[in-house]
Amino acid sequence: MKISRLNLYEGTTKTKAFLDIETEEGITIKGFTLVEGSNGLFLSAPSEKGKDGKYYDKVYIPKELKENVTALAIEEYNRQKGGSNTINVDNNDDVPF
Repeated sequence: MKISRLNLYEGTTKTKAFLDIETEEGITIKGFTLVEGSNGLFLSAPSEKGKDGKYYDKVYIPKELKENVTALAIEEYNRQKGGSNTINVDNNDDVPF
């Protein structure tokens, strides 16, 4: 799995970057967002607004896999940004994709 695109966002919101993820099988999932929360950076899955005005995730990721993807995204964000905002996650190369 790899980050196929990461665009930094320099606006005044908590959004820090937009990214796409590519699986080993070549499937690209677009629309992830890296957000600055009260506990640091976190990955927000692609979502859409429902008829009730609430946002719903379009992609569901198991917790362990999401932690790995978040670590990849933060690593790439820091590489592009030149910062040191890190997250401690065990990198498991045996992810399902």
